[in-house]
Amino acid sequence: MRTKWLAGIIILLGITACAHVGGIEEKEKIYGINPPVIEKSFASDQLRPGGLWKIYILAADPDGDMEGIVSVVEQTGMGSYPASYSRIKSENGKELSGYIYLNASGPAGYDFLHNQELKITVQIKDRAGHTSQPVSFKVLLSSRQTSKSPPEGVFKEVELGPIMVTLRPASGQRL
Repeated sequence: MRTKWLAGIIILLGITACAHVGGIEEKEKIYGINPPVIEKSFASDQLRPGGLWKIYILAADPDGDMEGIVSVVEQTGMGSYPASYSRIKSENGKELSGYIYLNASGPAGYDFLHNQELKITVQIKDRAGHTSQPVSFKVLLSSRQTSKSPPEGVFKEVELGPIMVTLRPASGQRL
């Protein structure tokens, strides 16, 4: 009996893997085989609680099929939040320059964020399902901090979308 179950599961996994590979191959025929590349990126490592944390990205895709920006935020004492997805406009499918942003406050304001550290990991996804290499940044939130500006002339000051995460106090932390 166990052997039949095991054989059934192996066959099902094999069929699923073949269907998945076939799907990728079909998408690559339509959109291309090249993954997007994040050529340059920048984010300040200092921010006042309640501010906007801007993550600047300069990316390209030879196939011109960049579809979205995937961002994962981690907060000390909280772990990772669910991934946030920002759609890329079709006119930016080949080249992209601008920033995504995170509102560094929460439902109860931002006092709980003093001396907290956040980390963000960003990747670009294309229509064929390829993803760029990830880039990661950390920021320290403190009322004594001031945000650093990106290098001049590298990135456009164009909003690419919000990072849809609502920061929360760590368990046991006072509001």
